[in-house]
Amino acid sequence: MTSLIISLPTASADASAQYDYVLSVDGGAPASHASVPLALLPAARQTEVVVLLPMSALSWHQVQLPRGSLARGLMAERGASRLRAILDGLLEERLLDDPAQLHLALQPQPVAEAPIWVAACDKAWLGAHLQALAQAGLAVSRIVPEFTPEALAHTLYVLGDEQHPMLLGANLVQCPLSAAAVAWLGDAPAKADPPEVVAEPAVAALAESLFKRPITLLQRPERLLQAAQTPWDLAQFELVNANRNRAWAQLAQGAKNLLRSPQWRAARLALVALVLVNLAGLNAWAWREHAALQAKHQAVRAVLTQTFPKIPVVVDAPLQMAREVAALQRGSGAASDADLEAMLSTLGAVLPATQTLTALDYAAQELRAKAPVASDAEQARVTLALRQQGLAAAWDGAQWVVRAGATP
Repeated sequence: MTSLIISLPTASADASAQYDYVLSVDGGAPASHASVPLALLPAARQTEVVVLLPMSALSWHQVQLPRGSLARGLMAERGASRLRAILDGLLEERLLDDPAQLHLALQPQPVAEAPIWVAACDKAWLGAHLQALAQAGLAVSRIVPEFTPEALAHTLYVLGDEQHPMLLGANLVQCPLSAAAVAWLGDAPAKADPPEVVAEPAVAALAESLFKRPITLLQRPERLLQAAQTPWDLAQFELVNANRNRAWAQLAQGAKNLLRSPQWRAARLALVALVLVNLAGLNAWAWREHAALQAKHQAVRAVLTQTFPKIPVVVDAPLQMAREVAALQRGSGAASDADLEAMLSTLGAVLPATQTLTALDYAAQELRAKAPVASDAEQARVTLALRQQGLAAAWDGAQWVVRAGATP
């Protein structure tokens, strides 16, 4: 995904403010970088916008949170105000400004059982820059620090130019580069495992002469890009909406890339082809099943018309076939399932011994047999047994109603 990393200036958000930016297409290397006014920043189409807060704008504090102060899951939003109040109380004596005027943010994945880092910056300054970016059409996805305590734990950074070289170290403050500062940070030559020294090209020679050992070169755009790839996100508490919408923003950005980016063109064509092939296959399968069903219907109709040629119109072939067969049985005198004798024989075989029929009524192939009241269980058992014999049965008050035609 294309990323636009914008380093906020320490000055106020006005027309004269200069914003350092790095644009990366793949997140691995800078594609372009510059320092420009807000109006000249690159457009954010199909781009993740990451705001980077400079080291000089942040103060760092390590605190121990009480147990239960870190709400999880559905309680996280409700507990945010309570957690902010706890932080205000813990940091009140350490902060130079009123806690209400500062924006606070916790380290990634904090736990109450161990000390955690808290970053603080001026709330009005940060809010003004975020608002200016939003008005310029740059929707911020994340807010990250330029340096983190983890990055400075085992590494010293030398920044700036020959006239104003600056040194950053594990004390989380920056100071002018000098021999005294090098000694203050404990980088004595006899130290067994001295920290790595990383310097920008403009001050690399000076850093090497003071530290008296090789240093690692790192261009400023590459350093900003590395800072944007950390898991930190300072969009917390009053900026929680930016944090909450980050996943949706990333999802929407991914969808836009899939729909519009040239590198996804082959994938889009393959997906369309897959959908079309599946639709064609489903239509062919449905047509084949419909044709097989129609063939079965035609076969049944053919049997009916060939067996009983006198039937002029076929409406319901199975039902018409059953009626004609029943008529032939009645005409020939042969017994059928709809006759009184067959129904009585079948009913008597399934009725319990305690239930004796007291009256019979047979008309239009329907048998009504009065009997003592049966329990619900007996009614269900008799009904099921008669259905298995091809008879439909129901208990109607004080009699059994039996007729032919049930599906076994």
